[in-house]
Amino acid sequence: MRDQWNSKLAFILAAIGSAVGLGNLWRFPYIAATNGGGAFIFPYLFAIITAGIPILILEYTLGKTYKAGAPGTFARINRKFEALGWFQVAISFLITVYYFAIVVWVLCYIGYSFTLSWGDDATTFFVSDVLQATSSADGTGGLNVQLLIPFFIVWAIVAIVMYRGINKGIDIACKVCLPILLLCTAVMVIRGITLPGAIDGLEYMFHPDWSAIAKTDVWVAAYGQVFFSLSIAFAIMISYASFLPKDEDVVNTAFLTACCNHGFEIFAGIAIFSILGYMANVQGVGVEEVAAGGIGLAFMVFPTAISSLPALNGLFGAVFFITLFTAGFTSLISIIQAVITGVQDKWEMSHTKAATAVMVPAFVVSFVFITRSGLDYLDYADYIANSFGIVLAGIVELVLIGWFFKPEKLREVANLTSNFSVGQWWTWCLKFVTIIVLGYTFIISMTGFIREGYGGYPLWIGIICIAFLILTAIVFTAMKGKPSFYQKPDDAPGYDD
Repeated sequence: MRDQWNSKLAFILAAIGSAVGLGNLWRFPYIAATNGGGAFIFPYLFAIITAGIPILILEYTLGKTYKAGAPGTFARINRKFEALGWFQVAISFLITVYYFAIVVWVLCYIGYSFTLSWGDDATTFFVSDVLQATSSADGTGGLNVQLLIPFFIVWAIVAIVMYRGINKGIDIACKVCLPILLLCTAVMVIRGITLPGAIDGLEYMFHPDWSAIAKTDVWVAAYGQVFFSLSIAFAIMISYASFLPKDEDVVNTAFLTACCNHGFEIFAGIAIFSILGYMANVQGVGVEEVAAGGIGLAFMVFPTAISSLPALNGLFGAVFFITLFTAGFTSLISIIQAVITGVQDKWEMSHTKAATAVMVPAFVVSFVFITRSGLDYLDYADYIANSFGIVLAGIVELVLIGWFFKPEKLREVANLTSNFSVGQWWTWCLKFVTIIVLGYTFIISMTGFIREGYGGYPLWIGIICIAFLILTAIVFTAMKGKPSFYQKPDDAPGYDD
């Protein structure tokens, strides 16, 4: 008997927990600020409506209807589609092993915050003292021993949650983490907007540059952020939806997930840029000179801003990194579950055995990212996973479902149990709009990668990551699964129907 979520709320919280991750805190505000500010909201909303929500509805419908993770779902539609599912699972595995390192760093910084251990030079502290980074990615540089204890702590917490399964593990974790995440973010917003200079930061983020809407790059950034933040096209949402009851409303849930995710991004952006505005005010420079995205914001820029606060610096620093930890943790467990579900389905394993089969190799490989070259490996792996893996997986998914499986069949299924129906716009978005935008994004990204590589890193690292994704899809598809893996539910539409 397949597990089911205890309630609709449990599924919604888990889906939101997966979507609301580190990207909402350290990527969206910077992407918005540098791509038209307030004007960016319009292409971003358009991307959510034409790509984010349609694909969420699609993946929720697929998982709920075919009662399997991504590999099983695509195999039950057509055995020739199975490789796509394993390609998506491979992306999730790759993200899993490097995402652990980020969560480990965040855990360390919760402790560092109370004493402001980074001192006057947060960048040097992070690179030299915390990561003990080497100057080259050609070798590992050896294991960073000081990260081992937090590394084992994070793995232990994750293992406890994953071994307890959907209802007793992920459900409870999300119900605990999401309120903490929201509360901590609210504290950051309140503290941020009361600081001198906060208005400058908010002006930088939200001031609309209407000319940006005419730029292709801005629209590409909007669609890229949607895929990055909603956990679509790499097996997660199909996996989570496979544990839904048969009569669950997926259309409302998709809209709710997207709206909550986008609302949190804006809310977090207010916190981030109000504090960056204060930091710029203290230093007497423009906000653009202190603004940053990604790891640079979290571990270099923001610690400096925390040190400059007039009071309660350590406490506020802990709040910031607890916010990052809860956001990262709920995303991490969803990514691992996507892999576990695929393995569990194909070989009819118990959840415990499937969890062990996934987490043991993930545990071993994740050591690579706490070596002294771990930051370089992580940066490169993240680029390959997002710019190559997820975008390609999204294109192939939409082509196979949109052009070789008649999405009208799935629209009818989705509408059967939904409070309001999706119309033809859904089909058109899947078949045309999103494919065109993603195809353009993929071509531009890969052309740049082939010509220039990425970040000056050795090409062999990227080749290994790409080869892993492709070979995993080929090998796992070729392996023989249990007969039930290929058997679709009686009421699910088949390829030849």
